[in-house]
Amino acid sequence: MLIAFGLIFAIILIKYKPMYKVSVSGVELGYLDIRETLEENIKDKMMESENINIDSIELNKNPEYEFKLISRNTDKNQQEINTDIEDDITVTYKYYEIAIGEGVIQKVNSLEDAEELINIIKSENDTADLTIDEKYTQNKGELTTIDLEIAKNEILAKTNEQIKKNELKKAEEEKIKSMPEVNGIKLAVQPVSGTITSRYGVSSSIRKSSHTGLDIATSAGTPIKVVTSGTITHAKYNGSYGNLVKVDHGNGIETWYAHTNKMYVKVGQKVNAGDVIATVGSTGNSTGAHLHLEIRINGKHVNPQNYLYK
Repeated sequence: MLIAFGLIFAIILIKYKPMYKVSVSGVELGYLDIRETLEENIKDKMMESENINIDSIELNKNPEYEFKLISRNTDKNQQEINTDIEDDITVTYKYYEIAIGEGVIQKVNSLEDAEELINIIKSENDTADLTIDEKYTQNKGELTTIDLEIAKNEILAKTNEQIKKNELKKAEEEKIKSMPEVNGIKLAVQPVSGTITSRYGVSSSIRKSSHTGLDIATSAGTPIKVVTSGTITHAKYNGSYGNLVKVDHGNGIETWYAHTNKMYVKVGQKVNAGDVIATVGSTGNSTGAHLHLEIRINGKHVNPQNYLYK
């Protein structure tokens, strides 16, 4: 029996060899003969933390091993398995952003570099708006370490540029705050510049009722700008109004632009504050080139000079 068992075992070893099947989440990656080799490789990869800004390294899914006897014709694929496992390792990098307001001046690997950079900037331009923000990314690779002293002039130039951008943004925000408002809708621009020739509410021999808008005289062909963003609801000839453009701005607010010459918009079109929607003309019930401007709240006209051309 011992001899028979030995012969059977010998035949098995001739036809088969012991190997480990490696899988991840049930997906077979291949075969290897020494599992410790893969585990050592994973450990080495996981411990690879020489880069200054690596925050963490983690293996998303652990490999599973199954000892098997397989045909000797089966090749091991250690390298392919290593590659598949390495692709499943997530490396998280930590870095620091130096910013002025919302503008990033520089990204560096370490807090020490960030603090040194702050000192360089403050030595030339002492601004209270400097911040250091800790950030994380899982992109492969590390930030390039910079020589802060060599990069000093470039960094200071970026700082001055960002300060100017912040000042312009602040000025724009202040401008927006000071804009006239109708039912929460900011009126950003005046449609034309010119001379007011007929005010809201006045009577005239050329109209049956009191004036429902404001007339601003200016040269024929002058571009007419929409006062704020909205949607075109009317753009065609309309009796005494002549060529009339209506814009819905939401919250029940409409603006009307009458007696226009050319109209550049169509119904349903979205427009932004300052877009040119037409040109000044003298169509309809008009005695000369001018813009008739109306502001309506829930369908009722109001005095435009409560908001514009004060």
